Amino acid sequence: MSFRILIVDDSPTMRSMIRRVVWLSGLEVETIFEAGDGIEALEVVSREWVDVILTDINMPRMNGEELIRRLAEAGITESVPVIVISTDATTLRRENVATLGAKGYIVKPFLPEALKDEIERVMGVANAE
Repeated sequence: MSFRILIVDDSPTMRSMIRRVVWLSGLEVETIFEAGDGIEALEVVSREWVDVILTDINMPRMNGEELIRRLAEAGITESVPVIVISTDATTLRRENVATLGAKGYIVKPFLPEALKDEIERVMGVANAE
């Protein structure tokens, strides 16, 4: 299975790092799209099919929580899992984004294997633990 991934983060450096980790992870990747905030992410998903969305929470214009809310309202999170990648490690934040519709959560900084494992888990890849 080859993945189409959307990375949403306001930091170009972080998007680049996540993109590099994804490419080096061993996952089969068809395409990686990028967005600098939730507004740009909604524009991408309106014109491109993606298999999984990796999003930060704290971003200008539209933050990750509002993005997840809007994706859920549009029914997108039913078929496209969202994984939050954030520096916020609090239980409250994790519970809040899960309630909104996120399927996974990774705390920055993270190991490349953790990202690969979380993508495989939410995508239901057979050898995921």
